[in-house]
Amino acid sequence: MTTGDNMEGNEEKSFAELFEQTPVRRDFLKPGQKVEAKIVKITNEWIFLDLGGKSEGHLDRKELADEEGIVAVKEGDVLTAYFLSSRHNEKLFTTRIGAGDSARGHLEEIWHSGVPVEGMVEREIKGGYDVRLPGGMRGFCPFSQMGLGRMDKGQEFLGRTMTFRIVEYSERGRNIVLSNRAIREEEKKREEEALRETLKEGMVVSGTVVSLRDFGAFVDIGGVQGLLPVSEIGWERVTDINERLTVGQTLEVAITKLDWGGGRISLSLKSTLPDPWDEVRSAYPEGTIQRGVVVRLTPFGAFVNLGPGVDGLLHVSKLGKGKRIAHPRDAVREGDSLEVRIDAIDGERKRISLSWADEEATDRDRPGEGAAGKDDDDYRRYMRQGPKSMGALGDLMKRKAPDGKRRP
Repeated sequence: MTTGDNMEGNEEKSFAELFEQTPVRRDFLKPGQKVEAKIVKITNEWIFLDLGGKSEGHLDRKELADEEGIVAVKEGDVLTAYFLSSRHNEKLFTTRIGAGDSARGHLEEIWHSGVPVEGMVEREIKGGYDVRLPGGMRGFCPFSQMGLGRMDKGQEFLGRTMTFRIVEYSERGRNIVLSNRAIREEEKKREEEALRETLKEGMVVSGTVVSLRDFGAFVDIGGVQGLLPVSEIGWERVTDINERLTVGQTLEVAITKLDWGGGRISLSLKSTLPDPWDEVRSAYPEGTIQRGVVVRLTPFGAFVNLGPGVDGLLHVSKLGKGKRIAHPRDAVREGDSLEVRIDAIDGERKRISLSWADEEATDRDRPGEGAAGKDDDDYRRYMRQGPKSMGALGDLMKRKAPDGKRRP
């Protein structure tokens, strides 16, 4: 192949393709050129980069800082940057392409290479937003590609300068489609990767409640969200989550499950609180009369709540006061307030056997009818179930609507 043929073939290739095939010369860089550089120094204003050999550069610290001014990188890290300009042998880099005529001629290459670009959201149009790009170019960002997740009603982006990824470039720049969501997802992924190195099951971390649902609360624990099920809010049963938690509230929660692959993080507030069963023998001595509320009926008896996190079993054989009944509902209902006697406590297995307050004490030791009798398996199943709730986020997502479709 002749030299002319080579030149003709190269002309058909884009700037990005030629760049990938050409070794990077650190002493001569073109605006928009991508490099891998090591962070050698972080100051209050600049982040200084080592490009290899004797070549160095710097970028504005603000690009990698959050709203509180904290940067997510450290000295020694390697990052991807794009060359902007050189003055007095000082090379300026950026992690995204901002405003300026120098970027206008490279938007197609920016699209090929995936360089982030800044744009001003000017107005809302059908299906999305009109965005002004560097050099006066214009792009379109669909509603679905603005931010993460569903947009809150009335959320405004107009007048804001935001970072976008060019996802479509055609008609020589007359049709440019943008995505802010892609940038946000990449940021979230980086945050998750950083958290994977620090978060462990069993850790107690600080979090902020970001939303409330009937089945629990979603809590932000430093860039990722976990589910705090309603059953894990406290030892007592929670009937209205809004009476216990508010959006924006700060909590100390324990991480009970980390499933990065499935995108599930389960949290518990209850496990950070004192266990009421540690003091159950002093609070509810055997033989004493206590008042409680019926919280659940099962075929083998009624569970009576004596205090936060402490339930006892009033066996079906004792509910009839000497008469045989078919089901506990024949004697009591959920919500009934009762006076009961504490017959036996099994603190190790967290079980209390109850009887009516006016029942003869000799009945409490009737074989086969207590916390450790023939219904031991039923009791154990109940204790594993705990209070009624929608359970973990994964279980919630698996539940199906009556029409057979998955819930949204």
